[in-house]
Amino acid sequence: MKLLLAILLGVSTCHAARRPNIILIMADDVGYECFGTYGSRQYQTPNIDRMAEQGTRFTHCYSQPLCTPSRVKIMTGISNVRNYAGFSVLNSDQRTIGHYFKEAGYRTAIAGKWQLLGASHYSKEFRGKGSWPDKAGFDSVCLWQVDQLGSRFWNPLLHIDGENKQFGEEDYGPAIVNRHVLDFIERNRAEPFFVYYPMILVHNPFEPTPDSASRKSRDKQKNFEDMVAYMDRMVGNVIDKVRALGLAENTLILFTGDNGTNKAIVSRLNGLEIRGGKGSTTDAGTRVPFVALWPGTVPAGRTSETLVDFSDFLPTALAAAGVPHSGDIDGQSFLPQLRGEPGTPRESLFCYYNPRPEKTKPVRFARDTRWKLYDDGRFYDLLKDVLEEKDLSSVKLGKTAASAREKLAKTLAAFPDKGQTLLKFVPGE
Repeated sequence: MKLLLAILLGVSTCHAARRPNIILIMADDVGYECFGTYGSRQYQTPNIDRMAEQGTRFTHCYSQPLCTPSRVKIMTGISNVRNYAGFSVLNSDQRTIGHYFKEAGYRTAIAGKWQLLGASHYSKEFRGKGSWPDKAGFDSVCLWQVDQLGSRFWNPLLHIDGENKQFGEEDYGPAIVNRHVLDFIERNRAEPFFVYYPMILVHNPFEPTPDSASRKSRDKQKNFEDMVAYMDRMVGNVIDKVRALGLAENTLILFTGDNGTNKAIVSRLNGLEIRGGKGSTTDAGTRVPFVALWPGTVPAGRTSETLVDFSDFLPTALAAAGVPHSGDIDGQSFLPQLRGEPGTPRESLFCYYNPRPEKTKPVRFARDTRWKLYDDGRFYDLLKDVLEEKDLSSVKLGKTAASAREKLAKTLAAFPDKGQTLLKFVPGE
């Protein structure tokens, strides 16, 4: 009996000491205004709302304004000015979050949307110039748009562990991807794992989901609302799986979005209409939802005003797992704030946005939770002017505003003026 008890205690101690699992979920094209936990009554997001109730909701998380720039940033912890070279491309020399976790002994998976290799439908200058997912540190892969395009929703074409597979007309891509994530968690329940789940939903085309009342609906707004609800259900499946396997207290789940909502979508929030701002450098294009769940470690029912940049997810996830990073990144860990501790929050963030560097000029700005300064001198008080309609650059500033402007000017000066490009810049094209 004593031997049996010792064995059981040993197993329990081992389990408690095991490094935590990390699940990073990133929805596609959905701003903070589409979630109940941020005040929406238009969209149905009960699982993510419950995440916030049982974890912590962040009110100042900022992405890049568009998909590929955000993906490059969140996966490398580095500002776009240092490593972004072309749309749909992640330079193959980049060290990703997958590399870090795999080299630390974690089992790693990625499932959802890739768009980082330069698929066959792009011009030859971009085709294949990026990264393959299996070379980016991921053991298990189930992705849309690696080397081929195909459909992402119904009748999907998915790249699964090195091979492209065409599914049938009744098959729904987001559901297949979700099952891949759940199966990976099930198979690796006994060892530490890292899952990066860049979801296919809720990007256009706005089509009915398996839960929609009609597969024939052409109402884009209604279909989008259904897609948000289905996305939330997929997130709920992941949370439920972790709980069912008894892994909840040893698993950090992070949920965010890659950029603002599509401009074709109009949402209602707190009595106001908010048009999606994807592609815009305003809050509508860059302010995204962020909720963290880790029972027993992340305080429940808490709201944090910590300023979070997309480059911060990599060092934070690594810190949670006790995995060191190389140090040559721009991100800053907010793990103490996740735990409800004061920590040392970042005072500002820098954004370099130039999605087509071969033909467009970059937009550079620095901001904190209230103030925003562009490198051309435009200065805004976002607390009073979230749409950025009243430039304060020619206005006599008070002490608080002047101090903020000086701080943000220093942030801008700390980063290079120019980024990279795969092709020669051609102005005006």
